[in-house]
Amino acid sequence: MSAYEAGHGHGHGHGRADDERTFEALPPVGGGGFARTWWGQAWLKALEDSALDGQQLKAGRRHARAGAVGAVSVRPGRITALVKDHAGTTYRGDVLVREFSEEQWERLLGLAVDSAGHIAALLDREMPPHLVEDAAAAGLDLLPGIGDLEPECGCEAWDHCPHTAALCYQVARLLDEDPFVLLLMRGRGERTLLEQLQERSAARAVAPSARGGEEAGGGFEGVGGLPGVSAGEVFAAGFLVPPLPAPPVAPAAPGRSPSLDTDTPPEPGVDPAALEFLAQDAATRAQRLLGELSADAGATASADGRLTVAQDAVRLAAAAPVPWIAARLASGSGRSRTELDLATRAWRFGGAAALAVLEEEWTPDAEALDRAGLRLAGAWQDDERPVLRRAGGARWTVAGAEAQLRLGEDGRWWPYLKAGARWSPAGPPDRDPAAALATAFAAGATGAGG
Repeated sequence: MSAYEAGHGHGHGHGRADDERTFEALPPVGGGGFARTWWGQAWLKALEDSALDGQQLKAGRRHARAGAVGAVSVRPGRITALVKDHAGTTYRGDVLVREFSEEQWERLLGLAVDSAGHIAALLDREMPPHLVEDAAAAGLDLLPGIGDLEPECGCEAWDHCPHTAALCYQVARLLDEDPFVLLLMRGRGERTLLEQLQERSAARAVAPSARGGEEAGGGFEGVGGLPGVSAGEVFAAGFLVPPLPAPPVAPAAPGRSPSLDTDTPPEPGVDPAALEFLAQDAATRAQRLLGELSADAGATASADGRLTVAQDAVRLAAAAPVPWIAARLASGSGRSRTELDLATRAWRFGGAAALAVLEEEWTPDAEALDRAGLRLAGAWQDDERPVLRRAGGARWTVAGAEAQLRLGEDGRWWPYLKAGARWSPAGPPDRDPAAALATAFAAGATGAGG
């Protein structure tokens, strides 16, 4: 999906080049839901709750699937596209969305800058639920609700017609990839918004010292009891952070561990081959982590360094060259060989996150369950939707099949198949539950799920 800036906008006189964005026409799409993110599904729910004629929505969904929606223009308060119907006639469809006032934007910016996590999530193209909740508590409906999507079409329909419905379904795909599209509709382009967030973060970061530390409020005790600024606020205002020194250049290949096969007998209980394996693993990890730092992938490197002993045993077993090493790791980590085999299978599909889905059961709160229900309801057409029964926690089992979907805490769906009396990982995760379930069925058909 590519996007380019296409003009100047209409958002309260900002006059910025990012006040309008035009997204190229998207290709046709097959079965499954149009939105995989919870905010994309909320957008479609606002459409489907508002439209009076369900047949018009179905026709619009067919147009969108067929690729009949042209380039989509998004600007404050309005989205626009040309839509071709089955008869070959092209109509201009517009959908109006209420813009925020200057005062409302000030409140929203204040809420966003209160948490560096809100900004980080937006930069990662995620819509943080807590930002939406905080905004709603402050009287700001960031996501549209019933009646918020007002249609205008050249076909002169007075309600949502197939053309404006098709436009809304297509926009749901854009929102999945970039929640800043929604913020632009509300009146702020991405560049403008980020600059305003940085300005407020910077002002808040320097305010405590400028006003005498603790009396400014929001500061904290730094080293030695001196007043300071939270690290989250400093990093949110990224241009205030001095550059780090360049990491050393990673070698082209990891070093080789020394051979421990000597004439000197080892100490009792020490296995030279196991030590060589661990030394080689350490050298390989060090070379990889240094390479990731050189490629500005420090987040991956730091995350990999926080494994528990039990998790690291699974990581080592997944790479063990001979079975007896895995057997020792099973014993050392308190697992049976069967349990370790399942754990290493999960690890190969997704590392520590996959292992957590296998071995830990979490129970989503009511809001997370509602979002999961929306995603499951929208992932299939009505005549294609499987019967799913929640098996407790964040697990849904397919009625009449030995297949299961597990929802990870990061919002991804993991496919599982029943192997004997145990559930076994069947593939990598997917944001789309329909795609994840298709992976499970494919694995079952090829016998790869056991």
